[in-house]
Amino acid sequence: MNTPAATLEGKVALITGARGGLGAAVTEAFLQAGANVIGVSRSIRAEDFPHPNFTAIAAELSSGDAARKTIEDAGARFGRIDALIHLMGGFAGGQSVADTDDATIEKMLDLNYRAAFYVLRAVIPRMRAQGGGRIVAVASRQGLEPSAAVGAYSASKAALVSLVKTVALENKDAGIAANTVLPGGMNTPGNPGTKLIQTAHVAALLVWLAGDGAAAVTGAAIPVYGAQL
Repeated sequence: MNTPAATLEGKVALITGARGGLGAAVTEAFLQAGANVIGVSRSIRAEDFPHPNFTAIAAELSSGDAARKTIEDAGARFGRIDALIHLMGGFAGGQSVADTDDATIEKMLDLNYRAAFYVLRAVIPRMRAQGGGRIVAVASRQGLEPSAAVGAYSASKAALVSLVKTVALENKDAGIAANTVLPGGMNTPGNPGTKLIQTAHVAALLVWLAGDGAAAVTGAAIPVYGAQL
């Protein structure tokens, strides 16, 4: 997908998980597309992305109050948030449901579902007040096609897909489009492989979904499987 560099010119995009293996590629793609990018991560710094349109907010999204403060800080700096790109997440697995301990399911729900719930709940009123916005969350193929021994992870990603579809339904009257992207295995620094999905391809799709041309795409769970189909 070839995305024109000015696609998001003048838009404000808040990207959670902006320092991760996918996050770095997505942040760079949004900056190249002309967006003002607010990168959110636990230990992010302005120096991580030396670009005049990049702003770093070091924050966790582990509670409703933390998410609300992050959105308030971002809104205070720029006056609006045109796109929320939620990349934050994590993986733990390797056991059957019968053998999965409480800590694993709680960790997966915290990273892959609850943080998204908190930040969506905080950003939706602002987007409704400003007359629209784009919400895109990166889930996983496992959210629709679970596998054995990753039950906690798959369930948390399925919950994320359901959450975003609900947000799309509840806010279709307000010009807010909300979608999930479901990558297969991705080629990241911590997970290299020639047959894996390239992070640049996922990033290009997210840029398009955040733009004006994707206004009618909402409530979708979009697969990005490549050769893994």
